[in-house]
Amino acid sequence: MSILLITFLFLISCNNDEQVIQNDTTTVMLEYEPLPIRSGQRPETTANIPHVQIDVDLVPEVHKEMVRRIYSVPGIEDQPSVVLSWQGLSIKEGIALANPDALIGDREYAHIHDDGSLHIFLEPKRAAEAVEAGWAIDHPFALQNPNEWNGFVMLYTPQTIEECDVTFQLIVDGYNFVTGQNLIATDFY
Repeated sequence: MSILLITFLFLISCNNDEQVIQNDTTTVMLEYEPLPIRSGQRPETTANIPHVQIDVDLVPEVHKEMVRRIYSVPGIEDQPSVVLSWQGLSIKEGIALANPDALIGDREYAHIHDDGSLHIFLEPKRAAEAVEAGWAIDHPFALQNPNEWNGFVMLYTPQTIEECDVTFQLIVDGYNFVTGQNLIATDFY
């Protein structure tokens, strides 16, 4: 009987679609929808710092919709990034942090580049899935120092509203990872 229980617990713990986040007061089970495979070529990026895309422009109406969605999420505020002059996505004061190590600086968990791409911390398995599905690339820091930067990726600039949907889902996933919340991205369309 105990072997059956151990096997059951092992199988549950190996599920790749969920991640447990525990903060001071609650345990939250983050559930992720599988990501679709991104069509087209991956944008080229620099291999060093600053880590940016090469020859990719944002589509103004898609970018405007992405930014509107981001700042409609309660708890995300627009603050200057701690990196260069980019637009920071910061967690508002008063919101608990389940993973304070997944911050770029102060309460910033992501920032948007001038070309519409963004750096963000995702739960490491979700980050790997985003890279594998073609939505992201590992940041050089994550490759050089995975203990401190595990899950830090660049999300490519969305070129269509359909791509914006997936990118925004990942932005909300990152917010949930950092805060331990379980918001649903489609609630903010």
